[in-house]
Amino acid sequence: MRHDDLVQYVEDLVEDSPVDLQQLIERGDSEDARIRAAVEAVGWQHDRVYPLSGFTHASAVLRPPQVIAVGLNYAAHSSELNLKTDNSPTLFSLWTNSLAGHGGTTTWPRSLSESIDYEAELGVIIGRPAKNVSREDALDYVFGYTVVNDITARDIQYSEAQWTRCKSFDGFTPTGPLVVTRDEIADPQNLHVGTVLDGHVMQDSDTSHMVRSVAVLIEQISRSITLLPGTLISTGSPGGAGYSRDPQVFLRDRSTVTVSVEGIGELTTHCRMI
Repeated sequence: MRHDDLVQYVEDLVEDSPVDLQQLIERGDSEDARIRAAVEAVGWQHDRVYPLSGFTHASAVLRPPQVIAVGLNYAAHSSELNLKTDNSPTLFSLWTNSLAGHGGTTTWPRSLSESIDYEAELGVIIGRPAKNVSREDALDYVFGYTVVNDITARDIQYSEAQWTRCKSFDGFTPTGPLVVTRDEIADPQNLHVGTVLDGHVMQDSDTSHMVRSVAVLIEQISRSITLLPGTLISTGSPGGAGYSRDPQVFLRDRSTVTVSVEGIGELTTHCRMI
């Protein structure tokens, strides 16, 4: 492609480019293919590291139509919380005000809770409407994967009948730092999941220990609701929560917590309790 043609091609692409990930997903596979073709045309090298200095991370998802969290999806975590894993998935919503980006600071009032816990989770982003999807076909409906820290006020969790508020304080759902498209993850049930809090390893597991796989979750959830494009499903956390430790370990003022999922990246959150 001649230089002038390449410049015009890039200008046209930028003018009509998606404003965010949600719009990219909503435009469908043809838009994804267009962006990939443009990347190849301008010579972007997949094996080269491109510096992002001067940028800050937003939440990996900004306008999801739904944020669905799955509780008690690892037997070890259910046991350490003294909660029973049911025959059907334990589901609850997370409010979008809780979304936050990698490297940000999450702040909460001491007067509300001093029992703030971490939960490293694999996040699944739906790519097209999914209704009554079979587990065999379920992964075809996935756009990509990200990392989620499902931060939780444990004292509120155990004092209320539902779990939405205790996990939906402002900034309590950091996501990112990246979204990895589904073709980059050969098997979502074979990924290491971990948490490091202030330099100490707190969670060290992998997604093979899920009670319900990603495919089974999509099948079961889509029986009752249509999973819309851009929906984020946070698939549950393995054992190692701070609440269950003796002595208990919680996020404190000026703590730094990093949760990670193999093949996606490390998501760091700085904490301030005021």
